[in-house]
Amino acid sequence: MIQKLISIGLALTCSSFVFGAEYLVKLNSTDPSVERAFLQQNGGVLELMSREGRVYKWSTPKNGLNLKWFGSKKSGASPVVKMEPNRKLKIFLSPSLEENRALLADALKKNEEEAKPAASTPYPDNPEIKKPSKQAPGSDPLFSKQWGMSSVDASGAWKKTPGGQEIIVAVTDSGVDYNHQDLIANMWRNPNETPGDGVDNDNNGYVDDVVGWDFATNDNKPYDLTLSLMDIVLQGGNPGHGTHVSGCIGAALNNKLGIAGLAPNVKLMALRFITESGQGGTAEAIAAIDYAANNGAKIINASWGGESDGEQEEDGLLKEAIERAGKKGVLFLAAAGNGRANAQGGASGFDIDNDPKPVYPAAYPLENVFTVAAIDAENNLATFSNWGEKSVKIAAPGVKILSTVPGDKYQDTIINLGQVVVTWDGTSMATPHVAGAAASLWSVDPKMSAQSVAKKLMELSTETDSVAGKVASGGRLDLHGLK
Repeated sequence: MIQKLISIGLALTCSSFVFGAEYLVKLNSTDPSVERAFLQQNGGVLELMSREGRVYKWSTPKNGLNLKWFGSKKSGASPVVKMEPNRKLKIFLSPSLEENRALLADALKKNEEEAKPAASTPYPDNPEIKKPSKQAPGSDPLFSKQWGMSSVDASGAWKKTPGGQEIIVAVTDSGVDYNHQDLIANMWRNPNETPGDGVDNDNNGYVDDVVGWDFATNDNKPYDLTLSLMDIVLQGGNPGHGTHVSGCIGAALNNKLGIAGLAPNVKLMALRFITESGQGGTAEAIAAIDYAANNGAKIINASWGGESDGEQEEDGLLKEAIERAGKKGVLFLAAAGNGRANAQGGASGFDIDNDPKPVYPAAYPLENVFTVAAIDAENNLATFSNWGEKSVKIAAPGVKILSTVPGDKYQDTIINLGQVVVTWDGTSMATPHVAGAAASLWSVDPKMSAQSVAKKLMELSTETDSVAGKVASGGRLDLHGLK
């Protein structure tokens, strides 16, 4: 794979060295001599995350930061162009899961059977990547329960577009159940890679990257882990998140199974950089974005982010990666964030209005960034949804969304313990609705620019009172007006 591990000095290997911190370092060159010079000054380990961006992940002991040496970069003595912490990015978890975590833990402890994993799981972690087989035609039995598809007039759009045919959407997330019965036929298959031969056939730096890549564990199986209910509660994650997002975008249509995605003929590229804890590093996110842009993705879905911590984040290396993707014609769909209705009263989470207090990457002022808020089935702005008249473009369905989850299953409810119910809610769910719509529009004319697709999405919004003055379009996604 592209990540190159470089270390100098005694006991500075990944297996024997305990690192105190991780940084992103942009050097003025990827020449080995520059890398060696950096390590001779500072020790630790460098991993090349982006050759185009000259970005490395530097793992260092707590006392390994040579502040004097880094300070000399202004005089031209240092090869360091930019340095920042390897910030943690988080998937935007279901707000009801976040709010009820303590109650859920208590309830599950009282009922240990509920807390255990299923007696038999359909797939182990990192199952072999199966080939799709022919599926029988027929209506999707759960489609009538997908209120979001009805809200945006998905069925009408299918009659007017190729449904995303041959458009690649990269799902940068917690992974995807690439063998799911409703996703397997629509998984992207690397046309230049021979599965299982242990060779990097296309010379892109990744061996056997058939359906994508796992940047969290550095392997070719970007699988979405399935955990017990207790693990979900205690670890702070939201397993199945990437698979749920993928179903909203591109579950197969009329295969007699489950649901349908908004772009049922799309190709889904699975790029995992977020672990089962619900977090991933900025370094890995950058590598995933570069991979998507360099391997044919037209759209990147990003149902994750982080709160700004100052000017460095506003002009950081993540922004540069998204900008690089934009120059290659990639549209970056970002979730606005799941704030709290009482955020100003001191509750945890992001402030609701992204304009004065931005969430990134959603608030990056880049031409190719298109940010999405969430509405419920009554077209109300979801109580948890971030918004921003300047930074957020449109609203889409994001409350109690039915979609695919690992193991050939479907959910609109994550946990139901009677007294506590957790549903699949969030701007994480709203964003893939728009990603699917973008893929459908793009498939009509694959030569369109990302900016043209974004403009069409804005034109297809329907004015909605609850988001008037809160999103740039003043409305919600509605494909009814598609010609």
